[in-house]
Amino acid sequence: MKVLGISGSLRAASINTALLRAAARLAPVEMEIALLRGVGALPLFNPDLESDVPAAVVAMRSAVAAADALLIASPEYAHGVTGTIKNLLDWLVSYEPFVYKPVAVFNASPRASHADAALRETLRTMSAVVVEEASVSIPLLGAELDENAMVESLAVSALIRDALAALDQAIRPRPAELLRS
Repeated sequence: MKVLGISGSLRAASINTALLRAAARLAPVEMEIALLRGVGALPLFNPDLESDVPAAVVAMRSAVAAADALLIASPEYAHGVTGTIKNLLDWLVSYEPFVYKPVAVFNASPRASHADAALRETLRTMSAVVVEEASVSIPLLGAELDENAMVESLAVSALIRDALAALDQAIRPRPAELLRS
């Protein structure tokens, strides 16, 4: 199963990006989590560009289409989602392979409830399937944990592993579904 990790932060020392890298390391053997690169290279969304889609957008859309699910971790700025994640999502509006895509949302700061709620609302509006059982708040803000410390922390790694198991369970076909196919 291929999962595409998307960080809403461009900071080199982003706790959200570190959380996604930790998730990639903690993922079950049958799950591969690759982080989307080049998010900062996406041009600002402009419908006039849809007739000749920029290469960075084509690459991002291809990565989304190839993924079985998305895992998004994004900080909150001024009670909202970052411009980075909003711009990426704007490029996915009306992009058919995104419709009904399973998505898990990781929130690295339980205080960031406004952005978390706004992100989930935007995803639902765009017809993504937010997998609630796999969407968790992990109290990392102020914890001074880097990627290695997240992996080594029993509490943090357990939250990540449980969320990834729920994502796996939500998108993997059940035996009864296989029989109907």
